[in-house]
Amino acid sequence: MKALFLAAACAGAAALASGAAAQQPVSMEEAREIARDAYIYAYPLVLMEVSGHISTNVPEPTGSTSAPVNQFGHALAFPDPSFTVVVRPNADTLYSSLIFDVSKEPLVVTVPDSGGRYYLLPMLDNWTDVFASPGSRTTGNGAQVLAIVGPGWEGDLPAGIARYDSPTAGGWIGGRVQTNGTADYDAVHAFQNGLTAVPLSAYGKPYEPPKGEVDPNRDVSAPPDQVDEMDAATFFATFADLMKSNPPHANDYPIIDRMKRIGIVPGEGFSVADQPQAIQDALNAAPEEALPLIKAAWAKAGVLENGWRTNLAAIGTYGADYLHRAGVAYGGLGANVPDDAVYPTAFADSEGRPFDSGRRYVMHFDKDQIPPVRAFWSLTMYNDRQLFADNPIDRYAIGDRDDLAFNPDGSLDLYIQRASPGADKDSNWLPAPQSGSFTMNLRLYWPSFEVIDGRWSPPPVTLVE
Repeated sequence: MKALFLAAACAGAAALASGAAAQQPVSMEEAREIARDAYIYAYPLVLMEVSGHISTNVPEPTGSTSAPVNQFGHALAFPDPSFTVVVRPNADTLYSSLIFDVSKEPLVVTVPDSGGRYYLLPMLDNWTDVFASPGSRTTGNGAQVLAIVGPGWEGDLPAGIARYDSPTAGGWIGGRVQTNGTADYDAVHAFQNGLTAVPLSAYGKPYEPPKGEVDPNRDVSAPPDQVDEMDAATFFATFADLMKSNPPHANDYPIIDRMKRIGIVPGEGFSVADQPQAIQDALNAAPEEALPLIKAAWAKAGVLENGWRTNLAAIGTYGADYLHRAGVAYGGLGANVPDDAVYPTAFADSEGRPFDSGRRYVMHFDKDQIPPVRAFWSLTMYNDRQLFADNPIDRYAIGDRDDLAFNPDGSLDLYIQRASPGADKDSNWLPAPQSGSFTMNLRLYWPSFEVIDGRWSPPPVTLVE
């Protein structure tokens, strides 16, 4: 049966989306493979749509990263366990986030002098590829003005404005500003307040940003959970609609040609119910087949050493590695390119045993193992939902800007456990969740080249028996 061709599809080929009529008939096996791969290809685009709807569903900027389209939303404090918009958030920078729409005209972003403070403003298209990353590493800390330009715009920008061409009409600036503890908030807020965004037509003129449209019934649960719950009909219809304003990348043509064989054509609407029954069956099976692969891709991404998975290749810019792209979107939406930041991830201890919040662990850095970075580093704790977990000292990350106690020989021990390790060790304590499993991320901002080329790797996390 695996080689059975869909004769019925031949007779109904003209009813498929335009461009599909000349295709050869599709076997049942091939239809399932294409549907599965189409789901994987589409996953980041659909996830970005869900995330964007949540973060822009406000009338005006809030004290978090929520703001109407084309307006900055500034986090005024570190996230807490109630924050669910993005998985694996960080607790060592304050976010300055902007969902942009440049379908009509460019958006001009003004950046103040940071006074030497490290920051970055990575720009992601709606497929989650980073197409530019202005900030301390690339453009310096001085004042600057830039413009995000959408596909097909052919006008001229005023002198002195740096142009950044977005491959899609929409996207996301996932800005991060170094924040050295809560006492640093006022200084960071001053920088954030200097970040402005206006349409090109309003640049240099008085401008009052419009109120955002609010849907009181908007689902605000975690975006990956929402995508998980979509049936195939909703998922693929959403995907097709999004491709009308978010064209595939030029190097995507092989999978685009494959998707046409099951009726999915960029720029055209799509309904699962309009397809031949065998193709409907293949599409309806796609979520169940693809989602485990996406989640496994995140769990297994990168090179495993000392219990840490470090992804140094093709993160932030994925080429045609769609499974890798989908896995990163699922587990770390908004991930930076390695030159900006590297995120080693630990799912298990030095013996390969999954972390258990009821056990005690130590992470020991020899003096010459302290993370080599030009900006800063931290170790962040996540519960089994990839979010922050409540703990008695409200500490979700620990790092080089904390008052760490080093050993006499210059080495460093971090204590990872649910309960306090004792008053003499609390300065180095990263609390585990109250129950369940957990994972951790090291965050290495502006890492030294020995991190990027793989010569440095994190030490293991050891179970204390």
